[in-house]
Amino acid sequence: MDFELITVPCLADNYAFLLHKNGRTAVIDVPEASPIMKELAARGWNADEIWITHHHNDHIDGVDELRSAHGSHVVGGSSDANRLPSLNASYGDGDSFSFAGSEVQVMDVSGHTIGHIALYVPDARAVFTADSLMALGCGRLFEGTPEQMWESLSKLAALPGDTTVCSGHEYTASNLAFAMTIEPQNPDLQERGMRIAVARDRGKPTVPSTLSEELATNPFLRAGLAEVKSGLNMSGEADSAVFAEIRKRKDSF
Repeated sequence: MDFELITVPCLADNYAFLLHKNGRTAVIDVPEASPIMKELAARGWNADEIWITHHHNDHIDGVDELRSAHGSHVVGGSSDANRLPSLNASYGDGDSFSFAGSEVQVMDVSGHTIGHIALYVPDARAVFTADSLMALGCGRLFEGTPEQMWESLSKLAALPGDTTVCSGHEYTASNLAFAMTIEPQNPDLQERGMRIAVARDRGKPTVPSTLSEELATNPFLRAGLAEVKSGLNMSGEADSAVFAEIRKRKDSF
């Protein structure tokens, strides 16, 4: 569908994304405005829309500056609107809106925060997950419960395997080190680790990833698998309980 997707490094380890189609550009999360405006200027694009995933400062601090410079239409989650910059439109779970003639589906993925949304663009085969589903990880549960986050990750896991997962941070190498403690014999994880090392040695981002590789390697998505449960001595336990144990281990890793 003639989309262009650009990853923009921001702050120390954040990412924003530019999604461009038919002369229109959406910016997903604005940790800071300067690198995003530089990328837009280099391409001759305008920030027509800004989509906000959640209220944490390292995802919204540059919104007002970018909006002021580009006249952007700002979209965010309706249940989190009181904690976001001023919105032109707000949406909840199951809602959709149009961008450049393509549908954008809004998914509530609470867990990291309550009211965190992901934005799925089927025509682009891309989902913007910020701090819910991350490359080889998931966000720390600052506000939600393990059950909420497991439900959120299960929604995302049900998307097509060729979906591009655009997450919000360069945490992949540290997430890899933890994932190896859960499934040290996973050959897909070992192979991904080699690719991550090469990318980081070259100063390249490790995101976006694909949902298929997350399903094959991300321990938080794999909590329901018999082999993962067995490795944790949790055979027969509920999937959400296994997820909670993995999240607990990561929090103290």
